[in-house]
Amino acid sequence: MRTVEEKSQACPECGTEILVDSRFVAWCAACDWNVDPEPPEPQRDRLERVRRALARRHGEKLLAEVTDGGSLRARRDASSLLAFGIALTVHGVTVALALGGVWWLVRGWGGLGTVGGPLMLMFAWALRPRAVRMPTEDAVLRRDDAPELYALVDEVAQVVGTRGVDRVAVDAELNASVMVQGVRGQRVLTLGIPLWEILTPQQRVALLGHELAHYSNGDTRHSLVVSTAYHSLTTWRYFFLPIPNPSMVEMVTNLLYVVPQLFLHGVLTLLDHLTLRATQRAEYLADREAARAASTEAAVALMDRLLVTASARGALRREANRAALGGPRGARRAEAGAEQIWELLTAHMASIPPYEYERQRRVGARRGHSVDSTHPPTHLRRSCLLVGPSAPAAVVTDEERERRIAAELAGARTAVARRIVRDGFDG
Repeated sequence: MRTVEEKSQACPECGTEILVDSRFVAWCAACDWNVDPEPPEPQRDRLERVRRALARRHGEKLLAEVTDGGSLRARRDASSLLAFGIALTVHGVTVALALGGVWWLVRGWGGLGTVGGPLMLMFAWALRPRAVRMPTEDAVLRRDDAPELYALVDEVAQVVGTRGVDRVAVDAELNASVMVQGVRGQRVLTLGIPLWEILTPQQRVALLGHELAHYSNGDTRHSLVVSTAYHSLTTWRYFFLPIPNPSMVEMVTNLLYVVPQLFLHGVLTLLDHLTLRATQRAEYLADREAARAASTEAAVALMDRLLVTASARGALRREANRAALGGPRGARRAEAGAEQIWELLTAHMASIPPYEYERQRRVGARRGHSVDSTHPPTHLRRSCLLVGPSAPAAVVTDEERERRIAAELAGARTAVARRIVRDGFDG
């Protein structure tokens, strides 16, 4: 059924009749005319180019293995052990800097130690392993606040072979994530309300299954030891970046930076090589667990929804801009009726035509890993889910349960909507 925005026209390349929706890119499925009109992304630095090349190789190889009947089972291999050893060495250097700074202060006070000791301690502090902290603007729902939501999370976690989370946070992002916070290793699930709103109940179960599976699928790169070592190495590399537009003295400094910069680049590239395969495997595994929890159909539908999140971002930005153009009075009126933003977003997502989903799949196939080096492209993840027999849903929600969860999220839902119309949307 056509929408009011659609009209038909002839493809200027091959003459095939195509449907065109004024809200989306006009393109031809027969000859791929205008399928990807966006300009290529600007070239990133050398490390990012290497990272994306490795990601493309690993992602496509893993999919080929699955298609040929191979297993995605997570395992500790030599690469993971070597990555862990490198990470421990990085943290060992940080400890050595701290101990050396203390020793130099104690033994060399009044001489060079007055300068060298504090300098070493300053570097050690900058390079220290950091536990992940929650953003201050996130609203946190505890078990007493949302017992039904936590019960659903626990049920999905049991299906994917892990335990539930200690806290659920909500924010205004079109995203969801899990993290381990603090020295006690508290598990935190962050749900972006805009993403939650555009999903069906079973797609939400698939989303929870995917995120929770990251706790149980052996993702070396996101382990506490390796991820904090990544942060330290990136900080070191930042310290040795060349000074732009250097003076004569700064040119000499840049020359001195060349060797440590090349060394750090090499270590980061090695860690990428050792961990990217495990990271990509973890994403495929998480998708498989999402299918086990919510059904293959729901997991594939989730992939399709993720393909068009850019359209959801555009819809949210339009509503925020409309409130801003109304001036202070218009903004206050929009904020008072902020709940309407979710109705408008839902209606927009329901009106996206099938050929826009197909275009996004073809764009993903063309661009590959140019968008994200850690996640396999969405079209490959979708293809992986469709290999083999379909899985039925292990967790099914009913209308009553959805109503109770919606009631628990109502306050956060309203707060996020008001924040979007007040401050704009940049998620």
